[in-house]
Amino acid sequence: MTGGDAFITDPCAMWTEHCRQKWGWIVGLGVLFIIGGLLSMGFVFAATFVATLYIGAAMVVAGGWEIITAFHIRPWGRAVLLAVIGAVTVFAGVVTFMYPWAAAISLTAVLGVLLVASGIFKLVLAWQLRDLGRWQYVAISGALRLILGVLIFLQWPYSGLYILGLFLGVSLLFEGFAWVAIGLHARTAGRQAPEDRLGGAAPLPGE
Repeated sequence: MTGGDAFITDPCAMWTEHCRQKWGWIVGLGVLFIIGGLLSMGFVFAATFVATLYIGAAMVVAGGWEIITAFHIRPWGRAVLLAVIGAVTVFAGVVTFMYPWAAAISLTAVLGVLLVASGIFKLVLAWQLRDLGRWQYVAISGALRLILGVLIFLQWPYSGLYILGLFLGVSLLFEGFAWVAIGLHARTAGRQAPEDRLGGAAPLPGE
């Protein structure tokens, strides 16, 4: 703890001061995310392969945790059901590892269905909200999801070879830019007047 931190009592001010001191690390983290996003978009097939393996690993870990949890719950009916769900999840993860490209194509199809369905529901929601202001933004969001889902299906199954990697790259880019923005803002966020960072000005004598 630095000398400046010792006088800060407000938790938000303490967090702001800590981020200000570590702003370079925050920006560096964002830059790493941006580099990862650019590499993912430049090598979408490899990124799709890695993303599929990551999903498979997550399924194995989640399924294993469900199986372990099943031994600690009662009644036995619920425990058996949870164990079966965990075993199926682990099996799906193992299959994903064994056949990553087939899994990527299947996951892309599921993603396309979700995008089309969510796009339609958002368009319906926008129609329901048309008497309110800014409902057009909801409609645009729904239309974009619907169009993206249709585009995925128009190029399916070939789209399964690159969609997950492309989405991974875009996600990393947005997250990277967000961390860079947070770090740059944190660089100057703690430079307010001392009374702002100390939770208020010290009382004058006699008050």
